[in-house]
Amino acid sequence: MEFALITFLNGLGYGFLLFMLSSGLTLIYSMMGVPNFAHASFYMLGAYVAYSVSNALGFWPALFIAPAVVGLAGALVEHYGLRIVHRHGHVPELLFTFGLSYLVVELVQLVWGRSPVPYRIPSGLDGTLFTLYSTAFPVYRGFMLLVAALMLLAIWLLLRHTRIGLTIQAALTHPQMAEALGHNVPRVFMLVFGGGCALAALAGVIGGNAFVTEPGMAGAVGSIIFVVVVAWDRWPAPSSLPS
Repeated sequence: MEFALITFLNGLGYGFLLFMLSSGLTLIYSMMGVPNFAHASFYMLGAYVAYSVSNALGFWPALFIAPAVVGLAGALVEHYGLRIVHRHGHVPELLFTFGLSYLVVELVQLVWGRSPVPYRIPSGLDGTLFTLYSTAFPVYRGFMLLVAALMLLAIWLLLRHTRIGLTIQAALTHPQMAEALGHNVPRVFMLVFGGGCALAALAGVIGGNAFVTEPGMAGAVGSIIFVVVVAWDRWPAPSSLPS
């Protein structure tokens, strides 16, 4: 019984981490139809940027700075790279993002090296939340659950109950009509892609120190999240993307 409960709680924490990671890919793939094979690479990049920022400023500034930096990088990738190839269909998008994933791995190895980095759990969250059958449940796992729940609530409120969310949905489902109403559809697509990358980076900030931050961390979760997201969606028409 003890083993089953602890395994359930640990699995729940890892599942919420996968949710945080896959939520960004869901926004990009389900709304834009872009098979972003480099999504897990932005997760890895978020962990490494958070490691560097936390060494200089601490964990809490890194929690906000790293997703912002990686989200900006994702927006630039969409604007100067992905937007050029999307008009040719999904195969060029797939090849572009697949190649980008290798470039990010090489960049990480050039900057931070090939060995795991000592990205540690902050001292304020390094403790026991509760004890169950003489087995301690870490505070940080509870923090991961809290962040994932807040992320789910924030995404739902943004897309369903704000003007920004309505604009995003209109631009992604009816781009010609939204553009006729004066909305900048290419910019909306850029912001959605950058926002999805920022969510992946946030998962990297939270998960990088809970597990391990090393150049192979993207490959360990990339196939899992892609199967989960793609299995529940369809390939939209390439014409839905802006020129």
